[in-house]
Order: sequence, then C-alpha cells, then structure tokens
Amino acid sequence: MEYFPAFIQLKNKKCVVVGGGGVASRKASLIVRAGGTLHVVAENVETALSDLVEQSGGTQHVGTYDSESIDGAYLVVAATNDTKINEQVSKDAHGKGILVNVVDAPSLCSFILPAIIDRSPVMIAVSSGGQSPVLARLIRSKLETLIPIGYGRLAGLVGRYRDAVKAKYAHINERRAFWENVLQGPIAELVFAGKESSAEEMLGNLIKTEEAPCKGVGEVYLVGGGPGDPDLLTFRALRLMQQADVVLYDRLVSTEVLDLVRRDATLIYVGKARADHAVPQDQINEKLVTLAKQGHRVCRLKGGDPFIFGRGGEEIDRLADEGIPFQVVPGITAASGCASYAGIPLTHRDHSQSVRFVTGHIKEGSLDLDWETLSKEKQTLVFYMGLVGLEKICNQLIVHGLSGTTPIALVQKGTTVDQRVLTGELNTFYDEIKDQGVVAPTIIIIGNVVKLREKLSWYR
Repeated sequence: MEYFPAFIQLKNKKCVVVGGGGVASRKASLIVRAGGTLHVVAENVETALSDLVEQSGGTQHVGTYDSESIDGAYLVVAATNDTKINEQVSKDAHGKGILVNVVDAPSLCSFILPAIIDRSPVMIAVSSGGQSPVLARLIRSKLETLIPIGYGRLAGLVGRYRDAVKAKYAHINERRAFWENVLQGPIAELVFAGKESSAEEMLGNLIKTEEAPCKGVGEVYLVGGGPGDPDLLTFRALRLMQQADVVLYDRLVSTEVLDLVRRDATLIYVGKARADHAVPQDQINEKLVTLAKQGHRVCRLKGGDPFIFGRGGEEIDRLADEGIPFQVVPGITAASGCASYAGIPLTHRDHSQSVRFVTGHIKEGSLDLDWETLSKEKQTLVFYMGLVGLEKICNQLIVHGLSGTTPIALVQKGTTVDQRVLTGELNTFYDEIKDQGVVAPTIIIIGNVVKLREKLSWYR
C-alpha cells in the first residue's frame, strides 16, 4: 500500500491554493465543498476561482508566491504551470510540516487527491497512487453507475437512529443484524424512491416494536476463492465474504482475495502445507461447528474450488450432522484457472477428449495411482500437489506406456502477477527444472494440449 487512505476534516481550516487557472479552480472547489477556508495566491485569478474565495470567506493575493504565503495553512495545493514555483511550494510546505499536493507531480506530494464518488455523508475515494489519474476516473465512472444517489440520504437516516438502536440492542451482532435488515429491505427502498418521511416513520416503528434478534445458530459459507486473481471471484462469493463475521482461510487464498473480506471480520488462518498442518482437518471441522453455534456467520474461504481436493465435503458433512445451515459457493479450480492463464486448453478436439484431475500428494513415500489408466493417449492429466512427486510422476507414466516426448507444463502461482510457466517433455522435464527454484503452489499439466501454449498464450 503506497499511501495511507484517510479522509481529512477541513471545516474552517486555512487551505492555500497556489495558482489561478482552471486546474486550480477544480482543486479549490473540492476544498470549499469540504468546508475549508480558501486562500489563493496567483498572478492572475480567473473569475470562478475568485467566486470560490468569496464563498469560503477566504482571501486572494494577486502577485508572486513567497514562502510566507502558506504560513498557518492546514494544507496547500500547488496548481501553477510553472514547475519551479510548484517545486518551491512543495519544499516550503514540507519544511513547515504542512500537507501539500502538487498537481501531476506525485513525488512532490505529501498527499494526493483521489477521484471521488460523493454520496455525502458516504464518500468513496479511488486512487491510482498518482500513477494514472485517468484510470482512477474510469473506475470512478463505473462505480457511479452502481451506487445510487440515495445512499447518502440512507446514511443520514441511519446516523440519526444509531444511538436509539444501540440503546435497544446491547450486542454488536444484534445491532449488525438489525441494520442489515434495514439496509437491504423496504426502508432502504423507500429512501431510494424519495419517500424519506415514510422510511423514517417505518424505521422508528421498527425500533419500538421489534424484539432483539435471536442470536441462535449462525451459518457457514463454504466459498471457493479461486486460484489467486480476485477478478475470478463470483458475485456470490464476494457478497458472502463481505457478510461474514469470521473467516477461516487456507494457505492458497491469495492476499488480493483476502483483502476483499469485510474489514472488521475476524480472520483465522487454518492453512496446510506439505507436512505442516497449521490446524488439523478435524479441528477445522469442529471450529466451524463451534463458531456457528455461537451465532456467527462463518466464511470458510478456500483456494480454488471447495469440492476439488479442498476437503469441503468433509467439512459440510460435519455441519450437516450438527444441523448447522451452510451454503457452498463454487470457485474456479486451479486446473481451470491456471491452464487458461497459461494458454493451455484442457481439452481440444484434435488433441484431448478427456481431462483427469489427479492428486500428486505423496503419502508414506509413494504415489498409489492407477498408472495404467493415466498413461493413455488423447487425454489431459492435471496433477494437484505434484511438485514433490514430479520425478515419480514422469517416470511412472513413461514406464506404463506414455511417450517420453509427451509435452508437460508446470504452472507456478497461476493467475497471479507472479505466474511462471515452464514447459518441456516428460522424459527430461524433471532434470531441466529441478534447479530452477520452483516452489508451491503449482499445477502440472501433461498432454498434447501443452503444445498449443506457444500459439495461445495470452497472459503476461
């Protein structure tokens, strides 16, 4: 995270804008809207900017900038077309401990101005860290279409009744359940329709009459987090991740995916690596039961798909025994995601009429697999957890009849910015990659479809 995101209170604070043109006016308008007192320093000040100064009760100095111009300021914006003046403003402000923004010069800034979606009191800021303001504005435009203006009025309504709800419901989970019902129900719809008085009347009556929500048994969401790229999450997965009170997550859940869970949710790591199970599976099962019985909404977040080598079936089997409600959200499994991002179609009319997902996990020093069936032609093999047993996999397939020239690919950290793809032939592949620093997580793909990568590779 390059910048710490924060919202600054500017009401009645001295804010200086150095510059008098259109860019300065746009920055100044934000300051005035936030309640700041605008002071402008410029050799020429356009009329719109002068009007903003007057509106805020500030001053304007028509003349040359000097360091005393920013004395006593809370923040400064440099928006001139003179690079030397902008650099001097930045230097002076840093020296005096004043927040400073220099337009289109992130290296000179102590803060940057994001693209905003204003649904006051709800404010949404989008920043590219100064790298691409155009991209930030494009993202903002997409969000604008998804967030009705009425959200600001809805937030104001909630704010007026927060204390009343807090007085009635002592437990935070009770309050959360109450507000989620309000914000996703007919009261919110009345606000969006412009019928705020009706919404307020309904909310007041609800607070007076509704009993405290029964804590009871919670629910478990078994969510597939996909192979790593957060863009591959389903809408349903994201909604439940945002709704959960507690999240139990695996080692294969990417940081980018984990960042999308609700900020105040309790995160519990239960990941497993080879010969290193942070929490044994039976303890994970019991933890899900215990948390749900305490009334929590629990997200069991797994890399890939919960039902493909994810032991999701074992977990919901235990929940079913206890009568605990659960939902299962499929995820893009590693085989599908990594193969797609590597440019390798798992099936192809000319090369492969079937695909097999196989666990390559070595148990007690051996791989107990049906090698005769796996060594057939015209199919694609995808090995999960096969890195440690790679040499055995290659040797056994050749011994049982698969050609040594069969193409093979290894995808490391597939679908992420760190994706790495290594290809070769079955008889030499292990020797070629054993000293190349390959680490888990990996997926191994074997079959003639691997040859298509050279033509079809598209990612990175």
